[in-house]
Amino acid sequence: MNKLPTQFIENMKKQLPPNEWEAFFACYEKPPLKGIRLNVLKDTRYALKCKLSFLGAPVPWEENGFYSTVDKAGASVFHSAGLFYSQEPSAMSAAPLLNAEPGEKVLDLCSAPGGKGTQLAVKMQGEGIIVLNEPVFSRAKILSQNVERLGIKNAVVTSLMPDKIAKKFSGYFDKVLVDAPCSGEGMFRKNAEEALGEWSEENVALCAKRQAEILNEATKVLRVGGLLVYSTCTFSYAEDEGQVENYLQNHKNMRLIKQEKLYPHKVDGEGHFVALFEKTDGEDVPNVKGIRRIVSRETDNQIRMFEKTYLQGVHLENLHEVGGAVYALPSGVFDFESLQILRAGVKVGEMKIGRFEPDHALAMSSKKSEWKNVLDLSENDGRVSAYLHGESVQTTDTETLQNGWCLVCVEGYPIGLGKSVNGVIKNHLPKGLRTFGK
Repeated sequence: MNKLPTQFIENMKKQLPPNEWEAFFACYEKPPLKGIRLNVLKDTRYALKCKLSFLGAPVPWEENGFYSTVDKAGASVFHSAGLFYSQEPSAMSAAPLLNAEPGEKVLDLCSAPGGKGTQLAVKMQGEGIIVLNEPVFSRAKILSQNVERLGIKNAVVTSLMPDKIAKKFSGYFDKVLVDAPCSGEGMFRKNAEEALGEWSEENVALCAKRQAEILNEATKVLRVGGLLVYSTCTFSYAEDEGQVENYLQNHKNMRLIKQEKLYPHKVDGEGHFVALFEKTDGEDVPNVKGIRRIVSRETDNQIRMFEKTYLQGVHLENLHEVGGAVYALPSGVFDFESLQILRAGVKVGEMKIGRFEPDHALAMSSKKSEWKNVLDLSENDGRVSAYLHGESVQTTDTETLQNGWCLVCVEGYPIGLGKSVNGVIKNHLPKGLRTFGK
């Protein structure tokens, strides 16, 4: 374990009772615990538990959370299929406080890489609108990829500064999560080199100032009666309890419902802080216009032909065409003109020279039962690795596929698209998602 900063040690000795010092600092000689959160958008909790062999004990504060028994669960093909999200156990404690429900309008203001935001989206079961925002565009792209992999249909991924979000969405959201950028003291064990290298008293003060600014903007977008969760992965009083005190002093219309700090010597997880607030007063003045969806007749005809040929029991709705790309938008979504967005609902495909070509996102948001042409491979079939490497794969004598688009699955769960040509499945996995090396 890298040496803890002297000032951090002194701060923690002031914060903790003397009889807890030894247990707290002893944690840094132990390896961090890893977590797995099941994606019940893909299947039932029971079915996913049966499929994933590396689930340990349940995480107490998240019904779909488990401790991982392996170090690199992300190497599993079921990760590519979006059956789970690797998430630090303590980090799962914030989202459940919001109790997000289907049909609500929810915002995760600082969302990348997407652990807490996708946790909220799963609770919403594809209904309502969840805005997952990340101001840093490069991080927002990673967030967008995770949303796609998990098959989330009702998300809008944006890359905007909090003040621009506040200007656009005054009083609009039912629930808001602010997982604020922080000094990262709670990650000294998990991300030792990075977290320790960036820590300083000056950085703690800068983080506290920035957090206050973000919270101020977040308050503006919350409706009266709405809930806000503030969370950090630090132990710093200035960023946690002190931040809450200052926030309540400056926002008399916000009521603190509860706050909690997780310490690694008291729970099986890293350091985390969460606080839940309710907005008790103010003016609900949302002036958010709905989008005017546009799809050309030719595009609509091509999509309906695609549905008839390749899908069963599926009617793609709320379609919107932009520059040849076609999206199935969340019902009642806002007009996102002038906003920097990376994803809105599900990109179902693109028009290319008068024909419709389905997108990987459509595959990842589908069920095997919704496609007529399916290549379903077993977990240990060598063709799975070949497909994920971007190679074409061949069908066997017992696998009968019609020529044309097909859904490629592992154990019944989609991992992408292919195009069948006389028994050869040409690979249509996006190049950026292909794995390299054996």
